[in-house]
Amino acid sequence: MIPDTFPERLETPRFVVRAYRVGDEGLLNRSVNRSYEHLHPWMPWAKPDTSLEESAQVVRRFAAQWLLRQEFILGIFAPDESEQWGGTGFMLRGATPLEWRSTEIGMWISAEKSGQGLGTAVLKALLRWGFTDWGWERMEWFCDARNHASARTASRAGMQREACLRGNCIDHLGYRRDTLIFGMLRSDWLGSPQD
Repeated sequence: MIPDTFPERLETPRFVVRAYRVGDEGLLNRSVNRSYEHLHPWMPWAKPDTSLEESAQVVRRFAAQWLLRQEFILGIFAPDESEQWGGTGFMLRGATPLEWRSTEIGMWISAEKSGQGLGTAVLKALLRWGFTDWGWERMEWFCDARNHASARTASRAGMQREACLRGNCIDHLGYRRDTLIFGMLRSDWLGSPQD
């Protein structure tokens, strides 16, 4: 059953994952601008020299989408919330009704935290949180087949590779790409060893 309200915060000793709120634009702006070269190959929204006002608009949009139950975008922060280390969320992509209890998890990790296992730790935490407190029955992970780090993150978190959509879209750089799809059902998660 989908809850009437959704939890806005997940705390672990290593990181905090929480909904965006007005005032987060500075942290988001710093993280994205410092990570532009790292993010640009995979994230179509990444652009150089994002302004503080552009980041403020993004934060407001995320907050509005949350209230409208359209998307549930979350930031990944240091335990003291002094830095933003990435972004994630439970996404419906405008086409999946909440009643289906199915969502896509997306994620980006800042350049300075990349390659340290943070993405896998966050994904494992989101799977646990999503299947318990959120009521999801299926969670998916989509990535460009050339993004080996993203595919490893999904595999290490226990998600199953379900498909490769060959040449299914043109990326933001104009190249035709393959998309890998990973998935996990609540029944898979319940039957797997938990960290």
